[in-house]
Amino acid sequence: MTPLREVRRQISSDPKNWAVYLMDFVDDFRYYKDRAAISEPFELSNDKIDALLASTVEYLCDEIGLEPPEWILRVPACKEPWFVSGMENLKATALVESPLHFRIRKIFVLENFLVRV
Repeated sequence: MTPLREVRRQISSDPKNWAVYLMDFVDDFRYYKDRAAISEPFELSNDKIDALLASTVEYLCDEIGLEPPEWILRVPACKEPWFVSGMENLKATALVESPLHFRIRKIFVLENFLVRV
């Protein structure tokens, strides 16, 4: 399983494909439930991506009953709200549907954002 720190590095190297790296991590974390993958903090360099990763980790930990690592609490919210879909007509829906872990960091996603098939 790729540690979150490495996922953050991959996203920095290839920002256009951030969703691929994030969803690969989501799939692996749900499958392996490996606490070691989230044990080390990543370097903060992009408030949107940093907040998205931290929110995702908190959401996944809550989903499988793990205590999130302490360092996650030090990842700040985005400076400006980020509507991940980028579609203007979905903003109101994202405001309503975003899970708390995301809203706290001003990340707005649809309720099915982390649903995988």
